[in-house]
Amino acid sequence: MFPEYRDLITKLKTTDKHFLHLFDKHNALDQKIKNMESHLEPGTPEEIENLKKEKLNLKDQLYTVLKKSQG
Repeated sequence: MFPEYRDLITKLKTTDKHFLHLFDKHNALDQKIKNMESHLEPGTPEEIENLKKEKLNLKDQLYTVLKKSQG
């Protein structure tokens, strides 16, 4: 996710608790979606779709923080 911001992401993960929270939540959702799609965890297609929307929302929030911090 956002390879062009790799260094900034590393920095923000250690200096910005809000960013770290969003980042960790995004990664946890990503893993949950993968597990559901692989049938390692139960989940309906609707649940998976809702989680994907939530994950996308988190990604948008992360991008906003990155853009503001890039300044």
